Amino acid sequence: MKDLSPADALVDAARVLSDRLQELRFEAPVTHVYNPLTYAWATHEQYLRRFASGARRIVFLGMNPGPFGMVQTGIPFGEVAIVRDWLCLSGPVERPLHENPKRPVEGFACLRSEVSGRRLWGLFSARFGSPDAFFAEHFVANYCPLAFFDGARNLTPDKLPGDAAEPLLAACDDHLRALVEALRPEWVIGVGAWAESRAKIALGPGSVRIGRILHPSPASPAANRGWAEAATAQLRALGVWA
Repeated sequence: MKDLSPADALVDAARVLSDRLQELRFEAPVTHVYNPLTYAWATHEQYLRRFASGARRIVFLGMNPGPFGMVQTGIPFGEVAIVRDWLCLSGPVERPLHENPKRPVEGFACLRSEVSGRRLWGLFSARFGSPDAFFAEHFVANYCPLAFFDGARNLTPDKLPGDAAEPLLAACDDHLRALVEALRPEWVIGVGAWAESRAKIALGPGSVRIGRILHPSPASPAANRGWAEAATAQLRALGVWA
């Protein structure tokens, strides 16, 4: 990996992660598993090559794809309007082999809003203005690229049974270490407590500084009371943002 550019290293690492995860099988309560690194690979590769061209001081680390975000666009927290109009990314999005009829993949034609993504990228666009200004020091990734469903219900990785989760977490830990090796960040900021905890486990003490911000999910009463202000205050308190 040290002979590759950061973008090339992350593209290779994402392919390795996707291949490892494709071999996993998940039992009840999981009814469907989506891997956007397969059916939305075109836009995900664009994202890596355009915005991971060098070292980044801060990596924001999410949990896993939302049903109306990365599931649709292949981009972490990938609110369709933000990806299309601010990040200026687009491309073909195919359908998963085993599609959940209650959670169809419509790609950039999806009209549903990913609230978490709208809040996260909305803060970044408001503060930095342009993607180039934001990505000069920052990058956004998801710890796990898979989305899990129990019928229409979204299942997060922390809700998976232990036996099913072990190989998933091992693969995602390896990928996070590869991402940190490529981007050499000073900070990894978990978007929510679970992402922060996985970063601490995967990276161990001393490799990078690890912190967290409130998750922007609409299921969080605290996030609904002014997420952007709360997250900004947390980043200032950590010393990440001036």
